[in-house]
Amino acid sequence: MCLCRTTMHSIQMRKKAMLWLGCSRTFVLLLRCHLSTMSARGSGNAEFLSRREATPKMSEMNPISTKRIQRELAEITREPPPNCSAGPSGDSLYEWVSTILGPPGSVYEGGVFFLNIEFPPEYPFQPPLVSLVTFRTRIYHCNINSQGMICLDILKGQWSPALTISTVLLSISSLLTDCNPADPLVGSIAIQYTQNREEHDRVARMWTKRYASGAPDSD
Repeated sequence: MCLCRTTMHSIQMRKKAMLWLGCSRTFVLLLRCHLSTMSARGSGNAEFLSRREATPKMSEMNPISTKRIQRELAEITREPPPNCSAGPSGDSLYEWVSTILGPPGSVYEGGVFFLNIEFPPEYPFQPPLVSLVTFRTRIYHCNINSQGMICLDILKGQWSPALTISTVLLSISSLLTDCNPADPLVGSIAIQYTQNREEHDRVARMWTKRYASGAPDSD
């Protein structure tokens, strides 16, 4: 795809996302940054294409899930969780992008972490698929691996239809403050966290500065 077509596609996606969100200024700025990165990578990105293929087609959309997602979108636009934002990444209500700021006082403070959120047709009776966008940000965390998978109980067996995306984002933010080394995705980081906390925190801060803050690395 040529640069002009990629740029026009990004502009169209931005306009549609602005309509979904009622032109939320803060989120649109974050979304522009995210979409421009996706455009720069081109149409050959296998990870992005595979995720697009997993998004429900129009014929597969459930009226119950559509209504529920629309309600959650209105709520999270009106009152987003602290240090979080989320909304559709394009013209599909079932595919969102989100940002979480590293919690103050944590080793991830100063970082901006991008997430992809995909709603299954069975939502809210099945949990959303939430993952870190690893080509945008990386994180040194025992419950988040290099593919962006997040080990969180409410995204697995502890999911309930009473939970919302706001709840999920708050839980992930809490995981950045207090990780769970007893249920790790990256065993080596969990061991380091329990046996050499000082070194773990040093490396986590270095990764945050290097991969998630945009600041020059001096370590």
